[in-house]
Amino acid sequence: MTVPRRTKAPSQADVARLAGVSQSAVSRVISGDAATARIPEETRRRVFEAVRELGYVANPAARAMRKQRNNLVGVHTFERVFPHAREDFYFEFLLGIEERAEEIGFDLVLFTSTGAGGDGERKIYRNGTNRLNLADGSILLGVSTDRGELARLWYEGYPFVHIGRREVPGAEIPQIIPDYRAASGQIVERLAELGHRRLGYVREGIEMEPYDDRRTGYAEAVERLGLTDTSPGFRGTPNLDPKWLDEVARGGVTAVVVESVRLAQELRAGLAARDRKVPEDVSVAVLEGAPADLDGQWDSLVIPRIEIGRTAVDWLHAMLDDPKKRTESLLVPCPLIRGTTITALR
Repeated sequence: MTVPRRTKAPSQADVARLAGVSQSAVSRVISGDAATARIPEETRRRVFEAVRELGYVANPAARAMRKQRNNLVGVHTFERVFPHAREDFYFEFLLGIEERAEEIGFDLVLFTSTGAGGDGERKIYRNGTNRLNLADGSILLGVSTDRGELARLWYEGYPFVHIGRREVPGAEIPQIIPDYRAASGQIVERLAELGHRRLGYVREGIEMEPYDDRRTGYAEAVERLGLTDTSPGFRGTPNLDPKWLDEVARGGVTAVVVESVRLAQELRAGLAARDRKVPEDVSVAVLEGAPADLDGQWDSLVIPRIEIGRTAVDWLHAMLDDPKKRTESLLVPCPLIRGTTITALR
């Protein structure tokens, strides 16, 4: 696209002309209504490219604000944080963000408004306006990430960092990514070093990039080390299969890798009901942070949430100084916890 020279702020009509679409299509795309209006992905892409090239911002006050720094970092979560933040997945991320922002002289703005539907889902855009424009840039995190809003933010050039890997078609969004893939492979390597050759995998019924990374890292290590896994979970079936548990109890599997503490506890209970113990009869590792319980410490990985929160602030700060970093992402290693649920094959 060739951007015409102008002296006044661009309008929706200018965006429509540059993108080669109707002004009503532009309005629907920038208001977040593209999906319900069944606007094709190619049309959305052209609109976002025109928005970015023209520097169009729906809110004139936000446009003026973006030209200067006010040392505010925004934090937007796609789900509710309060009142249980301390017990919640988010708490340590937020702690790291707050610590680092204070150290480098930034104040935080927590965006908590939800959409008009009353379902608790939080939206970045309201009536076509990016609410995050109050801040110089923002850190985004959450499970129910709105990929359409991430794409729009990226096309508009708004500085942001997303915590956690998300695939956003057509946009190279900057991300701070826990390296679940490498950590999963390291757990398999440790099991192999302890003599385990017949493994099993138990998965959650969740299809998201962080789980894909765990599964990929596990599968790559199993293949690379020449190990065997015929479990339902390895083939894509979620949760525990009683018939497969019978096979494990008979000695068909000597080590199991599980995606969550919930499933690990179910596995331990199922084995106990079959007169088998962890780790005496079956070694078990967990692919998430797993606190100690009455039966000991699960062998697991660590999600370094405080470090990730601090790193996200530094990454965003660097992006504000160098906009070229808006397409760069960073992997953060996930250390392993040596617990009491893995032992050498007997």
